[in-house]
Amino acid sequence: MKFIVGNWKMNGNMESKDSLLKSLKNIHTDNKIVVCLPFTLLYGNNYGITLGAQDISEHTNGAYTGDISGQMLVDADVKYVIVGHSERRLYHNETNEIVCAKAKAAIKNKIIPIICIGETAEEKHAGRTMSVVKKMLLESIPKTGDYIVAYEPRWAIGSGQTPTTDEIAAVFETIYKALSGIKRENTPLLYGGSVNGDNAKQIVSIPHVGGLLVGGASLKSDTFLPIIKSID
Repeated sequence: MKFIVGNWKMNGNMESKDSLLKSLKNIHTDNKIVVCLPFTLLYGNNYGITLGAQDISEHTNGAYTGDISGQMLVDADVKYVIVGHSERRLYHNETNEIVCAKAKAAIKNKIIPIICIGETAEEKHAGRTMSVVKKMLLESIPKTGDYIVAYEPRWAIGSGQTPTTDEIAAVFETIYKALSGIKRENTPLLYGGSVNGDNAKQIVSIPHVGGLLVGGASLKSDTFLPIIKSID
């Protein structure tokens, strides 16, 4: 079974949500489909589709204006949550320590965190991809509980560019070995960054790639369904 996770980011409304989820309802697949929506779209009819959120507070409750707690996500029947996405790390200055705390908050509420890691273009060009990815991984993951790891090279997100299959394979081998070293080799590993219907099948055929984290292509059925169907 592969995971196919859509990340809507700050896009969509109730109409577009209903349109996509209705189209997914009729898809027969052995893979796990998850759609991570903005907080305002998590309530209402999910048409039997598993929903995820895009962030979670590391705090349980209190004076944290604008934050959303794990219990609030539980009330919305959320099963997964993205933590440490590169946009959160960049625009909200989220450190590995914060990401780890958020992952722990999710696990405490029986929500599975999807922990994102990935290098910048500058780090890639400096030949630091492997060291950066390994450090982010080991500092962002909790010591206990179930989680998913998503590798998204920051330079590939929304750019239309993707690493070569050899580059992806090398990074996933590094991640797999690091997790094996702490006896977490069965952790699902996802790839994200300019995924589309043309490259999805090839990417998930790479060793250790257990699924995809899809951005803009997950917003509409005519771009999301081809990805799902290509790896069924």
